[in-house]
Amino acid sequence: MENKKYSSYAQIDHDLEILKVEKEIHYKRMLLSIEKTKESILPSKTISFVNTIYEKVFSGNLGTILKIVIPYAVNWFINKKRGD
Repeated sequence: MENKKYSSYAQIDHDLEILKVEKEIHYKRMLLSIEKTKESILPSKTISFVNTIYEKVFSGNLGTILKIVIPYAVNWFINKKRGD
């Protein structure tokens, strides 16, 4: 950065105001970038969608039956893969 020569305090204040605004813009860009990164890492909409489907499938009589049958099916599948 080159050294700038000022002839008045008004010019210094003007440049300081510009630097302050630039600093704020960069700060807001950084916050937006962090927010976008959070959204891409934690897809909350997908999680809530899966949770809604889970609640619909596992509610009522069908849900009770599935909660009983699924562990047995998984256990059978694991044992079948081992060759037992």
